[in-house]
Amino acid sequence: MKTISVLVVFMMLIGSCASIPEEHKGTATGAGVGAVAGATAGALLGSKGAKTEMAIVGGLLGALAGGAIGHYAYDKKRDKADTYDKYNYDSSKGSMVRIEEADAVPATVRPGDTVDLRMTYALLGTDRETTVTETREILYEGEIFGKPQVNVKRNDGTYSSTVPLTLPGDAKRGKYSVVFSAKTENASDSRGTSFYVQ
Repeated sequence: MKTISVLVVFMMLIGSCASIPEEHKGTATGAGVGAVAGATAGALLGSKGAKTEMAIVGGLLGALAGGAIGHYAYDKKRDKADTYDKYNYDSSKGSMVRIEEADAVPATVRPGDTVDLRMTYALLGTDRETTVTETREILYEGEIFGKPQVNVKRNDGTYSSTVPLTLPGDAKRGKYSVVFSAKTENASDSRGTSFYVQ
C-alpha cells in the first residue's frame, strides 16, 4: 500500500468557514452536532508520482462526533490491460466504474477502536486521466453520521483504497452501515457493507 502523507486542515462550518492548518498531524478529528458540522481536509504533500492535490473531506457527527479520519491510502491492483481482460471490456460499452469489494475491517469493534473502510474498484473506458470521487457514507440507525470523501485522478485500471475511521471512546453501540461509491463524470457504482460496535 502507498500511504499518502497528509497536511490536515480543520474546519468548523458555522455559516462561513474558518480553517486552522495543523501540519504533520496523523489524523483529522471530526466534531460538531446538529447544525454545526465538523469537517476535515487533508492536502496531499510530497507523494511520489502524485499529479494533483487531493483532500479527504468529511464531517463526523452525533454518534461519531470526536472520532477521527486517518490518512488516505491506495494501491493500483491491476493495470488497464488486465482490467479490460477481467471484464471482457470493449469500447462499445462506454465508460464504466465497477466496485469489486467494499469492506469494513474488522467487522466488529469497540468504542475507541479503528475500522478500515476499504474499497476496490475498476475504471474502464475513460481513455484519459479522470477524476474519481470516492465516498464512504456512514449511517447509524438510518441517519448519516459521517461522509469522508476524496477526489483522485485515475487512469483506467483497478484500484484499492482505504480510509481509517477511529471511533470516539463513547461511540454508540450497534450496527453502522457504510455505503461506498465511486463516481466519474459519466459513470458510477455503489455498494454497501456494515460493522458493529460492541
